[in-house]
Amino acid sequence: MKKFLKALPVWIWGILFALLVATFFSNDFGLVDLQKTALVLAAGIDREEEDFVLTAQIALPAASQSGGGASMEITGRGATVADCLSEIHARTGWVPKLIYCDLIVLGESATVNVFDGLNFFLRNEYIPDACRLAACEGSAQALLSSASAVGDTSAIALGTLFSDAAQKSGLVMPTTLREFAIGTFGASASGYMPYVRAVPQEEDSPQQGGQTEGGQSGQSEQPDASQQGGQKILYSAQETALFAGGSLVAVLTPEETLAFSLLEGNVYAGTLAADGATYLILQDSGAVGIGAPPDMALHVDCTLQRCGENETSSPEELPAGTLSAKEEERLSELLTGYLASLWETCAQSGCDLFFFRRSLWRADPKEYAAWKDVPLADLSVRLSASVKSLR
Repeated sequence: MKKFLKALPVWIWGILFALLVATFFSNDFGLVDLQKTALVLAAGIDREEEDFVLTAQIALPAASQSGGGASMEITGRGATVADCLSEIHARTGWVPKLIYCDLIVLGESATVNVFDGLNFFLRNEYIPDACRLAACEGSAQALLSSASAVGDTSAIALGTLFSDAAQKSGLVMPTTLREFAIGTFGASASGYMPYVRAVPQEEDSPQQGGQTEGGQSGQSEQPDASQQGGQKILYSAQETALFAGGSLVAVLTPEETLAFSLLEGNVYAGTLAADGATYLILQDSGAVGIGAPPDMALHVDCTLQRCGENETSSPEELPAGTLSAKEEERLSELLTGYLASLWETCAQSGCDLFFFRRSLWRADPKEYAAWKDVPLADLSVRLSASVKSLR
């Protein structure tokens, strides 16, 4: 190979060098021109009758005056999500790029037949499979356009809610585009995603009736939140939206979401509040057992430590935070009740959250054929929870 390269005439090297220079100055080796590109951080999907409304939160090339990130929301309408992106391109001149899109939010109007809109993202080779999914109260456009109280953009604030640290707390059950598609298009035809609500940040109201400099009684001239560009918003994702056949069928309460997290074995730094005390979840082990149909078993093992109470503890009890036998029994009953409520919601809504049918199909296709159409409410389920104290 070296002999071949040395034998090449000098004029060939000159041509190759010229082509290399021309490529660099004509296309920058395919590098993205930020001034002509819309880097989409998050996308929101709503429906208006037969049309889609896509809200794209786009990162701006320049930083904000405060030194943080800057973004803007642009909305497109069309018969398909692809039409919406084409309209955004036509109206702005920017080419939407989805390679950095880490969040897709579904508004209430888009939670029926969700893959009418999500199919575009599944076909798009640039959007990551690990893109987070979430459903929200109201419209996705309003959620993404809201001013976050804890982040430069709503997408960053929502991404923090779905982080690994939040998942370990047991307060949220995030999912990805890939996981949701596998669950929905599989034998169980079910899936889940966090359900987000926007919560206005509580602010101190301006003092009224105070003394002015001249001694006159009047209202404070401090502007309210609306006069300052809109009220800051916090986000809550402690509820979980359940889907069956690609449509929203139920929403889990925070307690049911915690039970689901415990069954998945995700909780390592969460808390449990009961009877005026707060307990830290130090260890968590959950199991979903599927026996001979129709038989299922849901079991949770937890190790807890008391970390707070509304009464003063004795000096002997303060450092250890151990639980009495009565507390262990009471908390075991409480978690068993959460499991029962979780299963009741799944059975009544028809969401195969624990993928009973998928597990049955993998284990025995004949049994699956016999039980695939049986309602979840007809299954026999054994529920149990065991709470132990830190010794």
